[in-house]
Amino acid sequence: MNDCGMRGWDPDAYLRFDRERTRPAVDLVARIELSEPVRIIDLGCGPGNSTRILAERWPGSAVRGLDSSEEMLRRAREDHPGLEWVHGRAEDLGFGSGYSLVFSNAALQWMGDHGTLVPRLWGTVGEGGAFAAQIPAFERMPFLDAAREVMGGGRWRGRVRRDFWEEKKLNPIGFYYDLLAPLAAEVVLWETRYIHVLDSAEAVMAFLRTAALKPYLDQLEDGAERGMFEADVLEACRKRYPARGDGKVLFPFERQFIIAYRGRS
Repeated sequence: MNDCGMRGWDPDAYLRFDRERTRPAVDLVARIELSEPVRIIDLGCGPGNSTRILAERWPGSAVRGLDSSEEMLRRAREDHPGLEWVHGRAEDLGFGSGYSLVFSNAALQWMGDHGTLVPRLWGTVGEGGAFAAQIPAFERMPFLDAAREVMGGGRWRGRVRRDFWEEKKLNPIGFYYDLLAPLAAEVVLWETRYIHVLDSAEAVMAFLRTAALKPYLDQLEDGAERGMFEADVLEACRKRYPARGDGKVLFPFERQFIIAYRGRS
């Protein structure tokens, strides 16, 4: 993960939805056409759920996970002691070069200007290697309309001031093609809309508490206030994520996928 000046991360809460969070990493790794990458780095590795997938796909590779959150790395070291874990920020690029695979699953959205960042990350890919990333499309979620509705009215007007996802602005998939096509031998792009079946609207909020909702909650100092804000957003979400006949809720989640190759090994 990337801290972006926010509060600490909770690996237990994050891994409550391990299957849903890891599925895109599985799909991305399955599409990477590298036979025996020597060195792999997972940027924003979190608690290691995506790094594990890389190590399983290429057991002979040297796999390193890098993250800015000590809480997440502590969990990664506990769950996956056989892998290498490094504390740091991907933006600082203090982790070497010549990687066979530079990988990131659901982390780049927390980072700065992608027009600068992605070419810099590409510069750490060695000959015959690849850059691969999955980026969540939080901006397309009904949840975000609910959060903005709550922020703009009633008791929260002016108290939750920073609209993090408005500032970040999800880039269209073609943006990454235009960045990488002049540099890469081949660029592969796709988008997937996952439909997660969750138990309730409360489960949707629990999923987003450690993701899209976090930048808004972190603007409130008091835990009780954060709970009230989240409760208000939950009420606004109920009409956007209605219960089905069996009581379950469908939670659509769009994600972007990018693979760029520097030649082929």
